[in-house]
Amino acid sequence: MKVGIIGAGAVGAACLTALVSRGCAREIVVVNRNRKRSEGLVADTQYGAVLFPAVDLCHGDYDDLEGCELVMITAGLNEKSGGATDRSDPAGRLRLLAANVNVYREIVPRVRAAAPQSIVLVVTDPPDPLADAVRKLGHERVLSTGTFLDSLRFRFHLARRLRVSPASVDSLIIGEHGTSEVFVWSAARAAGAPVLDLLARSDRNSEELRKQIEQEVRYANIAIIEGIGASQHGIGMAAARIAEIILRDERAVIPIGSYNPKYGVTLSLPSVLGGDGVVQILEPRMSEDERQALQRRAETLKLAVAKIKI
Repeated sequence: MKVGIIGAGAVGAACLTALVSRGCAREIVVVNRNRKRSEGLVADTQYGAVLFPAVDLCHGDYDDLEGCELVMITAGLNEKSGGATDRSDPAGRLRLLAANVNVYREIVPRVRAAAPQSIVLVVTDPPDPLADAVRKLGHERVLSTGTFLDSLRFRFHLARRLRVSPASVDSLIIGEHGTSEVFVWSAARAAGAPVLDLLARSDRNSEELRKQIEQEVRYANIAIIEGIGASQHGIGMAAARIAEIILRDERAVIPIGSYNPKYGVTLSLPSVLGGDGVVQILEPRMSEDERQALQRRAETLKLAVAKIKI
């Protein structure tokens, strides 16, 4: 089980550490434009890797990706350097799209040449339209990390308000990994009980609680960047879990970004994920407001993708 990581920055490093910790890969290759950086990252990580299941770590070039079942792309302009940290900016992460398409123009053909059968997992922001850019560049087997991390954040903040374990909460964010993400409140459950009913029983205004939770989740990445400069560890762990599901052919259901013919664009919906990527999309039951919000987000993404010039 061989995995490639393109990019040795903050997110690439977090993905590497999380992959090693999960023990789901037997070999991991790190490729970076500055070879000294990937060499240093591998050198640093390999010593701690002794504590985990056996894994061969190496730094290399694109040719070394041959045989990879999965290639994570983390390279590109991040939110801080790309000016995408303004909470009032409706464009959000989409502001990074043009610059990162330019980065992907160089990367994707080389990945395709070295590992044509691999699944490409787009981690770079904005991941959903960048996944469509990968398809336009000729590599069909592509996923985005989508709203997996967003949904985990939603679970965490709901659980904290309800004073239960996040493992007891089932909640989804769908659509785009961005500030216009769609919260599926109507389907959120805690041990089978509707979350909206539970919040209504609290001693605080339930609508106020909903807005507060949405703010915390929607702008979590910006708050993290303001604190440590980059949102990296959460996405690293989420990406490693996605890799584990694929490499072990688990057929687990998670919200993940894949091309959806119904909407004509890559977006996130709960999907059955296995060794061949997404094998089935399970569109959840939604309120009419939620369904309309998803459709609006799909149209925005389609407009963004239409502007991509390959």
